[in-house]
Amino acid sequence: MKKILTLFAVIGLIAFSSCEGPEGPPGPPGPSTPLPFVFEVTTDFVGPNYEKNVSIQGMLASDNVLVYELVGTSGGDRWALLPQIYYFNDGLETAQYNFDFSRTNVRIFIDGSISDFSQLPNNFRLGKTFRIVLVPGEGENGTAKSVNKADYSDYNAVIAKYNIDDSNVKKLN
Repeated sequence: MKKILTLFAVIGLIAFSSCEGPEGPPGPPGPSTPLPFVFEVTTDFVGPNYEKNVSIQGMLASDNVLVYELVGTSGGDRWALLPQIYYFNDGLETAQYNFDFSRTNVRIFIDGSISDFSQLPNNFRLGKTFRIVLVPGEGENGTAKSVNKADYSDYNAVIAKYNIDDSNVKKLN
């Protein structure tokens, strides 16, 4: 009985190991430069639109964009996720940095209840620095990413979660 089982095992091993089918079709090409990317832009917000349009490349349809404002430099750079709301005139009026994006453009803009953004303090409108972070929306081969998402409000947590090397950030005009 042992010899018969061994014989069947050997025949099964040979039969299954020799099966080979035709090669499948090639997968879609990946991005020319690996994601994620980090871009940095310093800009002045001036009228009439009080916005900055930033062209980006390499973004896939499933990717996501996060934008962070540089809010401090003492003890290292400190970044805050947009939108960031600020209160003026004893809290009666607001202005905020916000953003929207497409696959080729990120628009950072000022919005709020203040009727004339030119009346905002110069340090609110001029020389503002932002980091634009592109993170993958799907895993390899279109599979869903892990449910262990980064705390997107924490720039450093996002950098760590997606293994981003932000020591050489691409600076844009």
